[in-house]
Amino acid sequence: MGDAEIRLRLPTALAEKLLAEAQARGVTPGRILCDLLERELAPRPAKRTHRADEPLVARLQRLLAPTMAEAGSWDDLSARLARHGHALRPAGGGLTLHDAAGRRLCKSSELGFPYARFVRKFGVPMPGHPHRMAHLFVTGAAEADPDDLVLIEPF
Repeated sequence: MGDAEIRLRLPTALAEKLLAEAQARGVTPGRILCDLLERELAPRPAKRTHRADEPLVARLQRLLAPTMAEAGSWDDLSARLARHGHALRPAGGGLTLHDAAGRRLCKSSELGFPYARFVRKFGVPMPGHPHRMAHLFVTGAAEADPDDLVLIEPF
């Protein structure tokens, strides 16, 4: 494979660091940049998807749906789930359900209760959740109808 010439403008301090590192390694600055680019652009393994066991999700949905629907706050939801030996934890942009031993069972959305639904219902994000869902609190944002159904489609 041939080489292509690319001109690169760097901040002076960064260029000085690159030159010093190249000299210390006994290679050219271009070699360092090529190595960095190869690592950065290398194919990455796909993220593992946590596919829940569908029969387990169905059982959990039958067991926990009334509990989750009746909760009036994050504390109430946590206490209700704890009585069943379960807990919700932040995961990415949503929530995952865990058993008493801390094992991940499924996403709350797989049970018909996505994080956004709880945030709208309780009026506040889950304490400690990295996604604050500020867009749900914008004046004029469409309110969710409490009678809206959540459709869960099989994979």
